[in-house]
Amino acid sequence: MALKNAEDFTDAAFSRDEKKGLVFENTFAGALSFLRRRYTKDITDAELIVTGIPFDQAVTNRPGTRLGPRAIREASSLQPGDPPYGWGFDPLSDHVIIDHGDLAFDYGKVSEFPALLTAHITKLMAQGAGTLAFGGDHFITYPILKAYAEKYGPMSLVQFDAHTDTWADDDMDRICHGTMFYKAVKQGLVDPARSVQIGIRTNNEDRMGFNIIDAREAHEMGAAAVAARIKEIVGDYPVYLTFDIDGLDPAFAPGTGTPVWGGLHSWQASAILHDLAGINMKGGDVVEVSPPFDTTGATGIAGAHVATDLMCLYLWNKRQNS
Repeated sequence: MALKNAEDFTDAAFSRDEKKGLVFENTFAGALSFLRRRYTKDITDAELIVTGIPFDQAVTNRPGTRLGPRAIREASSLQPGDPPYGWGFDPLSDHVIIDHGDLAFDYGKVSEFPALLTAHITKLMAQGAGTLAFGGDHFITYPILKAYAEKYGPMSLVQFDAHTDTWADDDMDRICHGTMFYKAVKQGLVDPARSVQIGIRTNNEDRMGFNIIDAREAHEMGAAAVAARIKEIVGDYPVYLTFDIDGLDPAFAPGTGTPVWGGLHSWQASAILHDLAGINMKGGDVVEVSPPFDTTGATGIAGAHVATDLMCLYLWNKRQNS
């Protein structure tokens, strides 16, 4: 069956009418979408909407994350022929996941970008779906959180990252990928007391009230204990999960703007995400994948696997409650 489909079927992102099911299209060919999901602007029956945010004009070091959404989609073409490993269900066959494409914006009008992104996410969530965004640099999470907080109130933020991104900056119009969670707390978008940052390994004295499991602590605790601690912190509150790819050690994700050694191993991240099943996740993102700094494509592959686990994590509760 797989071989027949590979012979007769291509460009599934556009040519396939079904919005559910596994796809056996050749991994090296065809139109790219996340996990070969249908590329469409019709969100009527969508349960989870994937969208790319190719913005990297807030970086403090190396650029290139504007190419992240494309790299994640390309790397994801390795996966849609089988249900995601270890989850015990098949989200590709049982749920409607669509790829809405990328946010359109004028790169020459940077000041207009945040409001455009907030409006974009608000529109995608209007009929009850969650969103899974691909950055882009980490600033994109801030405008997205505005849309989520408007709907759900202050969010529990689960953040995988090498950096806290809470450096002080009281200019709320300034666009920077290192200060946005300071602003998110100040503006009431996030409740830091029921939020947690995992993998931190850079100094920032002002924690803004966030719970932190730094990289060394995560290594020494073990993945299962880290996940249990996260669940304890967030409880049943609505969660937004943001995964900065530099949360992984550069050995596993060298293609990022601000790499820091000593980070999570890929297996640890996978195990933690699996063990978070059951949290009240409302949406999430994968950010800071910068393909120009990784000739092997490993960072895009890591980003695609993280995105797949976030998809499963989001849909877990729908499965349990159906």
